[in-house]
Amino acid sequence: MGVFVFLPLILPLTALPIARLAEQHLHPRTAARLLTGLAAILGLCSTLCLVLLGVVGTAQIPGNPLPDAWADPEVRAAVPYDEAVGTASIAALLAVVLAATAVWWRHRRVESGARRALAALPGDAEVVVLPDEVPYAYAVPGRPGRIAVSTGMLACLDEDERGALIAHERAHLSGRHHRYLLLVRLAAAVNPFLRPLREAVAFSAERWADEEAAQAVGDRRLTARAVGRAALAGPSAVPVGLTGFAAPGPVPRRIAALLAPGPGLHGWPPAHSRTGLAALVAAVGTTVSAVSSLNACAALLLVLHVVPMNPLG
Repeated sequence: MGVFVFLPLILPLTALPIARLAEQHLHPRTAARLLTGLAAILGLCSTLCLVLLGVVGTAQIPGNPLPDAWADPEVRAAVPYDEAVGTASIAALLAVVLAATAVWWRHRRVESGARRALAALPGDAEVVVLPDEVPYAYAVPGRPGRIAVSTGMLACLDEDERGALIAHERAHLSGRHHRYLLLVRLAAAVNPFLRPLREAVAFSAERWADEEAAQAVGDRRLTARAVGRAALAGPSAVPVGLTGFAAPGPVPRRIAALLAPGPGLHGWPPAHSRTGLAALVAAVGTTVSAVSSLNACAALLLVLHVVPMNPLG
């Protein structure tokens, strides 16, 4: 398998340029989908790489609980062997599993807790007003999805701005933004090099909802003003893992984007542009990562199935 099996661990670095440029030159909907897809594929390939290194590296350690086909000494001799790399890979894989499990558990706990809290309140309206002076508003996915907004948040907005707020949260629900955020958080837990994509997707999801809200109310400046007032009202108490109107992040950049002309629905940037080149680099890195992982899997299966039927030496 050679050095190529290690490539998926470092190839996520090829996605960093597009993570920085996507929010500037792509529609936020396109950026969120593109970056989430890249993070998911690169994270999966990184995990597969650790699994293969762990299996191969520890193949000749006595007592290793491997499949029956590995019991043949000639099979073990045919597999590249590096006990140190294998042991380190297993340790890293355990850390990855624990980190990803923690992210998943935290997401489910926050989401289910928010749903139960809203279900306990009288009525089944889409928008639930909570008597709380702390300003916040967030979308709670489910069937149906609901929107929680505090009296503190409503107090700092006028009637038109409240409409922009509700439209923003509805966009989070209809766009299933919580799924994008969960995928990139899992990917970042698998490979730390993917953390910039996590932040970029979180920002793109907010920008996506901002654009949907501006279109719904028909006024970009109104939406920008609502975002600004919500941010100035104080620290938001949005639960971690849920999408919120005044969620922590680069609010000035969101306002600047809303005050500028809309991103439009133009096509893919030219290949010779910085964004086009960055996208090409990310696509090549993702492809090489996937090919390296598949090649390593194929080589491992070939050894397992061919060697016992055709003994070496």
